[in-house]
Amino acid sequence: MQQICDEKQKSDDKMGNLNTIIEIIQRLRGENGCPWDRKQTPKTMWKCLAEEMYELLSAIEGDEPEEICDELGDVLFQLVFIAEIYREKGTFDIGKSIAKSAAKMIRRHPHIYGDKTLKNEQELWNRWERIKNEEKKEAGKKKPESLLDSVPAGMPSLMRAYKVSERAVRAGFDWKDMEEVTTKAFEEWKEFADALENGKSEDIAMEFGDILFTLTNVARLAGVHPEVALAGSTEKFEKRFRYMEHQLGINGQSLKDVPRQELEVLWDMAKKNI
Repeated sequence: MQQICDEKQKSDDKMGNLNTIIEIIQRLRGENGCPWDRKQTPKTMWKCLAEEMYELLSAIEGDEPEEICDELGDVLFQLVFIAEIYREKGTFDIGKSIAKSAAKMIRRHPHIYGDKTLKNEQELWNRWERIKNEEKKEAGKKKPESLLDSVPAGMPSLMRAYKVSERAVRAGFDWKDMEEVTTKAFEEWKEFADALENGKSEDIAMEFGDILFTLTNVARLAGVHPEVALAGSTEKFEKRFRYMEHQLGINGQSLKDVPRQELEVLWDMAKKNI
């Protein structure tokens, strides 16, 4: 990926400069700029950033270096665009964001940039949280009441469940082993089945949520990120579904035209081919 990005930069050094992106954004938002770009706000641009981030994730999952290079550039553009809006307001610019991030990373890695030693990963996270709390205290911010306060409430639910679980583990609260958490997953499924039988929608939703949360911990202990795993499975299903549509389309049929038994045969074909 780096080689591809380097080659593109060599082909046109000017276009590989961060200042070029800033100049483009300033022109787009200028007096005679693009109407769409001029009316954007940090909140509207966040939606664009989120979309670009998922496209980057897709490229990374597909291990496509050229696509990754392109999508990284798109994500960077959205980030700089948001920073430029705040520069217009006179609050900060992207340079200040970069400087603050660099200082933060150096400060939070005293075992690399200082004289501190590190015994294990748990000590790393304990020190990380301690430094974060010290930073907030110096900035006059209220001390967090919980380790979970640092988990953004607006994250997608599956990602947030994973983050909450990680924070709990850092505090020493975790399952004993994989067997224990998988046993719990089966227990949650039984409770979900009971809720279905009782027919109360609130209980059904809660018990289903418990299954997902427990499976998130199964994934974590297995060394798998649930968001990435689900994205992969969804993509696999989509490819197989499209294969079925294509095969039926050859004969001028659609899924609604075919009996369930034939669909199952077609699905098996899709599984063998994809």
